[in-house]
Amino acid sequence: MAVSIRSIGTAVPPTTIRQDAVREIFATQPGLSRLGQRIVGAAFGASAIETRHTVVDELDQQPRDGEATFYDAATNEILRPGTGTRNQVYVDRSPDLFLGAARAALAGAPDLGPDDVTHVVSVSCTGFFAPGPDYLLVRGLGLSPSTRRHHLGFMGCYGAFPALAAARDFCLADPDAVVLVVCAELCTLHLRSSDDPDSIVASSVFADGAAAALVTARPAPAGAVVLDLDVLETVLTPVGETDMAWTIGDLGFDMVLSSYVPQIIELHIDSALAPLFTAGGVGVGDVDLWAVHPGGRSILDRVQQQLGLSDDQLAPSRAVLRDYGNMSSATVLFILRDLLAGPTGADATREPEVGAEAVAGPSPTAQRIGAMAFGPGLTVETALMTRRVVS
Repeated sequence: MAVSIRSIGTAVPPTTIRQDAVREIFATQPGLSRLGQRIVGAAFGASAIETRHTVVDELDQQPRDGEATFYDAATNEILRPGTGTRNQVYVDRSPDLFLGAARAALAGAPDLGPDDVTHVVSVSCTGFFAPGPDYLLVRGLGLSPSTRRHHLGFMGCYGAFPALAAARDFCLADPDAVVLVVCAELCTLHLRSSDDPDSIVASSVFADGAAAALVTARPAPAGAVVLDLDVLETVLTPVGETDMAWTIGDLGFDMVLSSYVPQIIELHIDSALAPLFTAGGVGVGDVDLWAVHPGGRSILDRVQQQLGLSDDQLAPSRAVLRDYGNMSSATVLFILRDLLAGPTGADATREPEVGAEAVAGPSPTAQRIGAMAFGPGLTVETALMTRRVVS
């Protein structure tokens, strides 16, 4: 019995920031040392990001009435709001993203509607509220009040994979189940000015966005394109526990993303993929397309070099990094959205604002997809999928 992703919908905040403009903001902060200025220039310049989306509307540098919260355009100063203030913005702004992505996913599977959804799995690591995002989705989408709800919190960039694994398990246990997985992250709420290299790197890559997937074993209509969830695996590398971490501080969430992470991934990616390839009965050469979480440009470079992947195979991951940055758990679903739509590359289209429709398209043959993401631990989550047209 095949369990498949039937559609993927995405949503982003309306404020778009250009990487060169944000670099100038961070590089010219009062109190930043000369070394800090050089690190800002190097980190932002090497990021391979052109644009990101943010709920911190003040970063568009337009004049505003009233007191600034995150960034004062009049003084060009990045401010230091407390964790409570940052989290309140998460409470206020995340619902549009959760619901926008979910509605787009539902729109992308016309044969499935809110009445068909049996389970909701929400994912986020950038804020908290209760009743939480899982409750919000049931109420906001008009789902049955008996919908089974699950929330996966504080896992970081790999969070979509445990959610998809749970969805697959639900569908294997109940072939009639329809699971809505929704990841939403407001990473830019926690950016700040600092001389610390980890904070600077985080400020250069993280962004806001949401993505949702409908997962089910129900037969899809003829001609529909689906992603079968064949195998999902998880591995902890023997080192790296302190090199990627995510804690709560007085001035927001504190991100540790050391410069050793790309090297750790390069050294251990083969062993991390071994259980996946063994379970799937394939090797790296049997995988046609890749969805690699773009934690940063150097991570993609190291993965490509170590696995011997072509530029075309990494193009979808690099395109999402270029246009959206690192949206933590939502990012890999943006890449899978493009792969579900069909062949993509460096010219992948940009995402419209909140509430964009999901995409789908025909494919002449079945294709094997490898997907992976990395997060605190250091955790490596991987998946094998098959992209096929239903006959």
